[in-house]
Amino acid sequence: MSTKHQVRPTSLLSPQFINGVYIPSALLTVGVAIAKTEWLPFAIAISLLLGGWKVYSTAPEQVPLAPKNAVATKALKPDTFQDFTLKEKTVLSHNTAIYRFSLQTPTQILGLPIGQHMSIAATLQVDGQPKQIVRSYTPISSDENPGYVDLLIKSYPQGNISRHFGTLKIGDKMEFRGPKGAMVYSPGLVKRFGMIAGGTGITPMLQIIRAISRGRPKNGGRDNTEVDLIFANVNYEDILLKEDLDALAKEDPGFRVNYVLNNPPEKWDGAVGFCTADLMKAKLPPPSPDMKLLMCGPPPMISAMKKAAESLGYDKAKPVSKLPDQVFCF
Repeated sequence: MSTKHQVRPTSLLSPQFINGVYIPSALLTVGVAIAKTEWLPFAIAISLLLGGWKVYSTAPEQVPLAPKNAVATKALKPDTFQDFTLKEKTVLSHNTAIYRFSLQTPTQILGLPIGQHMSIAATLQVDGQPKQIVRSYTPISSDENPGYVDLLIKSYPQGNISRHFGTLKIGDKMEFRGPKGAMVYSPGLVKRFGMIAGGTGITPMLQIIRAISRGRPKNGGRDNTEVDLIFANVNYEDILLKEDLDALAKEDPGFRVNYVLNNPPEKWDGAVGFCTADLMKAKLPPPSPDMKLLMCGPPPMISAMKKAAESLGYDKAKPVSKLPDQVFCF
């Protein structure tokens, strides 16, 4: 059953006031003046009283204005988990969706530097006992999007948190903490990025790519960083946010995306098989002091990519990546 919501007028000249206040008051006053002049003061008083009450009860809501040069508050806290509420869920496939969580206020920003990530927690039943499970995620939204944070999540049967995401309903809450991570992107960090992503490993790459595109000279920025991405997946339908990536590549000549599939469809014009050293050599910038190679994906894939990168002359990837490293693994 649906319920009607009162629409508040936005102006004192709104039809609700004209039809509900001004015209009835005028008719009452004129009618009394014609019928019995001595009652006219009472008619005017009644019109003013009822009209004033109508105007007061349905007057336009006054929205407080934010002070000029106000600094947006940041939602994340590095040492405290906070509850954010799920407000939207956009299903992309049978096991993948974009989850939009509300921040505390519509004007608040997440407060996550480009390149960093955050911890997300939930208390789940593990072996019959409640246990807080924590995983790290990179949003696909940014501080350019106040009031909410978007997460691209693929739910795996064996994954505690990712499987839990798939059960969430609008209004449910998850715990967020951050920021964290060694990568903090700023324009001029390098001249060129090579990127290798697998599956949902596209999220930190997309975050950086979007920041670079926003900062191009045509948009009033100074970011001339070149980006080459190899995005590896099993099937065509596994390619997450392909339309977004293709649109970015079309609009930004400084960004190039290359897809590779294990099981390509007919008439596939991308690479086939796995991401190999030969593919990396053909599509990514060569090793140099003014470039970085970023990687994010399933552990077996990243392990193979580290070895391939080293064979091509890139620096050996360290067990825990730091910002100065040439090869950085999220």
